[in-house]
Amino acid sequence: MWEIVKSFRFEAAHTLSGTTLGPDAEHVHGHSFRAEVAVRGRPDPTTGMVKDFGALDAELAEIRRTLDHRLLNRIDGLATPTLEVLARYIYDRIGPKQNLARVTVYRDSCGESCSYFGEERQ
Repeated sequence: MWEIVKSFRFEAAHTLSGTTLGPDAEHVHGHSFRAEVAVRGRPDPTTGMVKDFGALDAELAEIRRTLDHRLLNRIDGLATPTLEVLARYIYDRIGPKQNLARVTVYRDSCGESCSYFGEERQ
């Protein structure tokens, strides 16, 4: 089994209320985010690739355009834009089309990240 990873960056603002971070988090503030999308599988016998990075990059470009330089709270599905919600949001937009292993979203300046692996299998 192989795992390939493609990452992209985006700059965005958000507000978060009801956290222990207090009023500072409730004001509009921005972060530099980095997202990693990991796809697992076996290389195609013809191409030798698990997934063509060019094709994956094209799929991620649309998500990046949706998130980059936006107020995340205003994007449908991101009313409470925590790292957890962002990771699930990206996963749900790529996952059904791929053999997606995980999506990890980083706020490197804060030393924080969250990975989403999809729903647990029963």
